[in-house]
Amino acid sequence: MEPAAGGRCHECDRSEAPLDDEALVTRARAGDLEAYDLLVARHTASAYRTAVLLGAGSDSEDVLQEAFVKAYRKLSRFRGESSFRSWLLTIVANETRNLHRSRGRRDGLVLRAAAADPSSEVAEDDAVGAVLAGERRAVLVEALRQLPVRDREVIVCRFFLDLTEEETVAALGWPRGTVKSRTSRALAKLRGLLDREEVRHG
Repeated sequence: MEPAAGGRCHECDRSEAPLDDEALVTRARAGDLEAYDLLVARHTASAYRTAVLLGAGSDSEDVLQEAFVKAYRKLSRFRGESSFRSWLLTIVANETRNLHRSRGRRDGLVLRAAAADPSSEVAEDDAVGAVLAGERRAVLVEALRQLPVRDREVIVCRFFLDLTEEETVAALGWPRGTVKSRTSRALAKLRGLLDREEVRHG
């Protein structure tokens, strides 16, 4: 099939390999709303998990809508230094923090997504695997709720959302060293909480 005028062939795009995020961003910047719709569809699930796990709870849909609107408005500022997903999740995280501030609290994160099925979102990482292996879902969620907010955030980003260290740096806006050290400390705290729960439950 010959490309359409301008070298674009939507049917070819659909029948062959899907466009990567970079190509879709380029098209969206040029005013292609269909391209942005594809980006939204591709990243809605991970953006929603981010909002829920960082504490947006029942307001997650609103956070998501605001984040996608802001991302579209700021597309011209996206430099491609990180992945589009990482950049988007940073906006979602910021919107969730704004929600916390408007509520006047930052505590009490509701890990509904984790409670539903954490095993599907946990990265296959040796460190977290040692902590989570064999633990029951309810015990894990309760232990996570007992962690300080910032410890919870880094655990959620690294192991529930499967973000790389670099993506976690971008999403939380922390220095790399802080992400690395807090991840280690948070895992140790989580391990201690899980150990106590295990002893208490026999």
